[in-house]
Amino acid sequence: MFKGIGVSHGIAIGKVCLVDRSSICAVKYKIEKSRIDDEVRRFIDAVEDSKSQIKEIRKRVSKDLGSKYVYILDTYIMILEDEMLINETVKGIKEECVNADWALKVSLDSFTRLFDGVEDEYLRGRKVDIQQVGNQIMRNLTGYPQESLSDMDESVVIVAHDIAPSDTVQMTSKKVLGFVTDMGGKTSHTGIMASGLGIPAVVGLKDITTKVKTGDSIAVDGDDGTVVLNPTKKDLQHFLKKQQRYKYYEEKLGEIKDLPAETKDGCRIKLMANIEYSNEICSALNYGAEGIGLYRTEYLYLNRRELPSEEDHFLDYKKIVEGVHPKSVVIRTLDIGGDKFDFHLTPIKEANPALGLRGIRFCLTHVNIFKTQLRGILRASHYGNLQIMYPMISGIEEIREANHILKEVKDDLRQEGIPFDKDIEIGILIETPSAVMVADILAREVNFFSIGTNDLIQYALATDRVNERVAYLYQPLHPSILRMIEMVTSAAHKEGIRVGICGEMGGDPFNILILLGLGEIRELSMNPRSIPEIKKMIRLITLEDVRGIVDTTMSLISVDEINEFARKEIEKLSSA
Repeated sequence: MFKGIGVSHGIAIGKVCLVDRSSICAVKYKIEKSRIDDEVRRFIDAVEDSKSQIKEIRKRVSKDLGSKYVYILDTYIMILEDEMLINETVKGIKEECVNADWALKVSLDSFTRLFDGVEDEYLRGRKVDIQQVGNQIMRNLTGYPQESLSDMDESVVIVAHDIAPSDTVQMTSKKVLGFVTDMGGKTSHTGIMASGLGIPAVVGLKDITTKVKTGDSIAVDGDDGTVVLNPTKKDLQHFLKKQQRYKYYEEKLGEIKDLPAETKDGCRIKLMANIEYSNEICSALNYGAEGIGLYRTEYLYLNRRELPSEEDHFLDYKKIVEGVHPKSVVIRTLDIGGDKFDFHLTPIKEANPALGLRGIRFCLTHVNIFKTQLRGILRASHYGNLQIMYPMISGIEEIREANHILKEVKDDLRQEGIPFDKDIEIGILIETPSAVMVADILAREVNFFSIGTNDLIQYALATDRVNERVAYLYQPLHPSILRMIEMVTSAAHKEGIRVGICGEMGGDPFNILILLGLGEIRELSMNPRSIPEIKKMIRLITLEDVRGIVDTTMSLISVDEINEFARKEIEKLSSA
């Protein structure tokens, strides 16, 4: 049995088809100066071939998928058109007199280093996109063949080192029963698309490609990440029963998709989506999102050589706010450290970037960058319900300084006669223990709180959730975390401001019973795919139920006790 990361729900049982999607190894060799132009042309041709191939795939699958997932291929095309990637590779060929494959490898390594150390898990996943695009160019450079997954002769379970979204969109549930990979994480585009296409998938298995061969029997559990090679009769009975239960569950989720997220005693909970790109709006709304609770803006900075202009910000935010109107959109201002701006600023080496110049600290240090983004946000606010949220707040001084800068930007826009929402709401992410401890003070300065559970848990428990040595310490239902959330909700309630949860904790049904009982939490923002399942859980409970559950939970003294208690309560609801 193998254990990986389940990224797309469901059970797949079938025969293995082992697919070679390994990276191409580039070997460095010198070229004569007379061959430089030919080598540059070879590289440009490989880029154009890659672009044509992805555009052809996009055209082929758009009829079946519409725009819901095809936008991910647009991201690949955007990477292929990135001047930084092309120019740096051409520069390497010319200045170092080296072959195109090696120059491409060097520029890709430089490009992907921009993402190293980024705290946001979703953003870290974009590094994989760049690597996969680079691998496609490399294959075209070297003439290495790559078979199409759209031409399978029989229904199989794909096993590969890694699979690109351009592969995933060619899959159909009739031919591809499921897939497993050595590489990948929860936020990879491949997992997102597999989920949308209804194909069970498990990633992050490290070396499963070395353990299997084409024709082997395999069973895949996309829920808990379990993969069984050559399952026994007993194993198959277990997987088949779970498959039947899952199909029934999916049918029930579909029935409630368009129903309100309302408890049995009439309390309405607002379920919103966390998104990364403006093109994700349709997908979020299709899953039942009642707005955008977190729009991450970092990718506007990371996918280009130059800093985004005011117009870049304005057009992107305007597209989002108009796309969800009259629903609300919360834009998180830039949440990334200065060490990621190698091409714009003097890079600062920090021993611990997670505790360094990141988030609001970076913006307050680089006011011009901050003002450019704020101008774009304010201009877009004229076109719908848009709100601003500051990240990484640790004290009141940061809020006041940020708001002072915001006032200056508003004054400038007024003088220029540019319209904007003069009453735009301002909120902050509560994701540091210091912000929790002074939440009563911070609540007087803003219109809303959003508890960023991902970082709050990491900072409060002093554990890096992506470090396999200490990942077991990352416990959302740790007594200290629950007390912190209760403190924040109490402070918000006393000052009459709303408070919500923004992070993976709010998208996990296991946590909902407790979260909704911890004060006046009436907004949850999550990965869009989690919305139907959370809605189902909400519609099974009453506020009286969850308040009683929380009373018991807060008297427990260990994570194990709390997890066990929550598990039993969920089982009661599920069997009711």
